[in-house]
Amino acid sequence: MLSHPSLQDPNFSKSIVFLSSHSEDEGTLGVILNRPLGKKLHQLDDQFNHFSLGQADVYDGGPVEREKLIIAAWDWKNSADSFRLYFGIDINKAESLRVENEKIHIACFLGHSGWSPGQLENEIKVDSWLVSTLNLNLFEKMNAKAECWKCAVSGVSDEMRLMANAPERPWRN
Repeated sequence: MLSHPSLQDPNFSKSIVFLSSHSEDEGTLGVILNRPLGKKLHQLDDQFNHFSLGQADVYDGGPVEREKLIIAAWDWKNSADSFRLYFGIDINKAESLRVENEKIHIACFLGHSGWSPGQLENEIKVDSWLVSTLNLNLFEKMNAKAECWKCAVSGVSDEMRLMANAPERPWRN
């Protein structure tokens, strides 16, 4: 899910949110993919020095429960449309996945993004969000911050490309 170029909420401006679960009864849960904190997990907590997980990149996952760590792992299987996700796993599971497959991608998110039932659907109706399919390029460029968002939004339509590339403060031109 891509934030619409007109979305001004600082929690989600120029963000790419990966939705890990959605239901009409429970609501929606996801993490922001393009907000790297520029740190490895062991830099935030030295208890992770003894794990390979300590080298995982840490991201700002969203405005909800920022003190909680969410560990996710994923693997693209043989093509850009075959994806396996492990979301909300514990340290031991992350370590065993790394042992089984050294190419698996592991990232850690502080906090998450969440919507109550019906809330996200209403935000989509008022054009706060653009629905996007799962895209290998987004996952490969997670550390590119706004550039990743701009590229993803530009691929939606010509109109979105113009909006994504508009200056931050056009009145300053």
